[in-house]
Amino acid sequence: MGRSALEVADIFRLHGPAWRQAQRAHLSLAQLKVMSAIEQCRSAALGGHVLRCEGCGADQIAYNSCRNRHCPKCQSAAARRWLDARQADLLPVAYYHVVFTLPAPIAAIAYQNKALIYGLLFDVAAETLLRIAADPKHLGARIGVTLVLHTWGSALTHHPHVHGIVPGGGLSARGERWIGCRPGFFLAVRVLSRLFRRRFLEELDHAHRTGRLQFFGEHAALADAGTFARWLAPLRQCEWVVYAKRPFAGPAAVLAYLSRYTHRVAISNSRLVAMDERGVTFRWKDYRAKGRTRHKTMTLGAEEFMRRFLLHVLPGGFHRIRHYGLLANGARTANLTLARELLNHAPAQHPQAAHADTSSGTTQPCFVCRHCGSPMLIVETFVRGQTIRAPPQPPHAS
Repeated sequence: MGRSALEVADIFRLHGPAWRQAQRAHLSLAQLKVMSAIEQCRSAALGGHVLRCEGCGADQIAYNSCRNRHCPKCQSAAARRWLDARQADLLPVAYYHVVFTLPAPIAAIAYQNKALIYGLLFDVAAETLLRIAADPKHLGARIGVTLVLHTWGSALTHHPHVHGIVPGGGLSARGERWIGCRPGFFLAVRVLSRLFRRRFLEELDHAHRTGRLQFFGEHAALADAGTFARWLAPLRQCEWVVYAKRPFAGPAAVLAYLSRYTHRVAISNSRLVAMDERGVTFRWKDYRAKGRTRHKTMTLGAEEFMRRFLLHVLPGGFHRIRHYGLLANGARTANLTLARELLNHAPAQHPQAAHADTSSGTTQPCFVCRHCGSPMLIVETFVRGQTIRAPPQPPHAS
């Protein structure tokens, strides 16, 4: 049965070849790879297998996924695996959501220096949280932080920011007690904003002085030290957006929230409305508006839609989810064990272990028939690019 919903892959397949040719001098290898992966995802180009239902005998062809982290169709399984691993890390305390956003001028040069500036965004945001939390005037505790990078706004514009999920408290300096936040209050956002601004600009200036920033096109003049210093000056005075949302309603709500953020891509297929002679129409949220008027539709030419989508391709090997402080990978287990002892709380059972206890030795099928719900078995596989034959027919009784 064919699908009817519009996908990013459809846009790339129809408009991608001509656009790639026209933009061949301006597209990076990483962007070309993302386009190719999305176009081929769950198609015969990547191979697949033929499934047969044990119950009703129906056959089904299933194509392989590209597993590219920018593909709208390949994130749900990765998100489930990540969330299962994180469930055991949750503590019985309030959790807070903190967001650090880069000003538009820095976002503009970040596109030409993604690995460096995105890395600074992670590290300076984490440093800001850890330093202010450790200050006895604020909390006086060693905290843990999970940060997730998003580079887009709802209209696919370049809008780098990190979402932080932070337990509402931490270990004392000597680790002998748990220090909790005041109910409903984590840290003063104005204090966070000021330190974040100062430290980020210090690191950005240092990167410029050590020759680690690149500038092209309209920003080429910023390579000059004097010009760059004048460009930085107003950024030292403007407000930098840092905000903290109210605490979550328990650990389950934290996981539900994280599932919407950790493996999100620039735009999901569900937001696409139409593709026609005018271009691509999609749903977006205007955060400057209030009430129902926030939810709008926007139509972009196909070329502009593809350009905006590819703005958000990350450098190869760049980690978009990072853990700091008590949750840093090297000491996470020991820190969480100590925190639970101080909170008198037993660790959560790992989902895989819980599943093993309740499954009574049975194995859940990997594939289930959409017609009758029975398990499906693989009866044939085919490799990349291999011509797919018609599904094999069950043998007839003689």
